[in-house]
Amino acid sequence: IGTNMAQFPSVAHLCSWAGLAPGNNESAGKRKSGKTRKGNQKLRTALVEAARAAAITKQTYLSAQYHRIGARRGKNRAAIAVAHSILTIVYYILKRRQPYVELGPTYYETLKRD
Repeated sequence: IGTNMAQFPSVAHLCSWAGLAPGNNESAGKRKSGKTRKGNQKLRTALVEAARAAAITKQTYLSAQYHRIGARRGKNRAAIAVAHSILTIVYYILKRRQPYVELGPTYYETLKRD
């Protein structure tokens, strides 16, 4: 993807290009499961592999996200969701030129409580 994020107007464009954006399949108010589209296969494979590696780390936001989603939706969907999060993190690191700040494993629960 390079370091110049000007070619991607938003993080959604980058995720779509990488094939990590879930499809939107809704009819009559009923939401059906989304499918990811074809994209850059090498980037997608690397991100899913990184997501599976992040899943075995301890006390991190990405690991907590993987296990939270994996318990409900399955490990493959959890890996895609974490890969999407990793790509989002990479996009903002390159666009804003700021270091990554780890949110911690309880970040989602604190958001839910507030």
